[in-house]
Amino acid sequence: MATRQEKEANARFSHRYGEASGDVARSIERDVIGGDWGANGYTTTAQADQLADVLNLGAGSMVLDLGAGRGWPGLYLCSRTGCSVVMTDLPVEGLVCANERAQQEGLDQRAWPVNASARDLPFSAETFDAVVHTDVLC
Repeated sequence: MATRQEKEANARFSHRYGEASGDVARSIERDVIGGDWGANGYTTTAQADQLADVLNLGAGSMVLDLGAGRGWPGLYLCSRTGCSVVMTDLPVEGLVCANERAQQEGLDQRAWPVNASARDLPFSAETFDAVVHTDVLC
């Protein structure tokens, strides 16, 4: 069962993710973080690259992206390293955007959205090789 805080965050971000991301927003994202992968925060491409390197991600790695929103940085890591990624979040609207982007980029065989709270994940222990959690306060 979702907490009051989860419900409030879900409502706030559902509205935000439900708004289309236009050319101006994508241009700003490219200028600020170095790419347009549906960023919900301020992690730069260089920082995401550092995550990939520190976590030693590559083909065969399974990554859990908590609080994935529209798919940043999970989709980027999937594209850059060849890893697979499960993107979890509460607002379905962000995950819909992430799934659409995965399909557009040809990543849908290695990137999957899951509507779940980080507090109550539906995965078995040792499912993932790495967990990323960027720009999210819990």
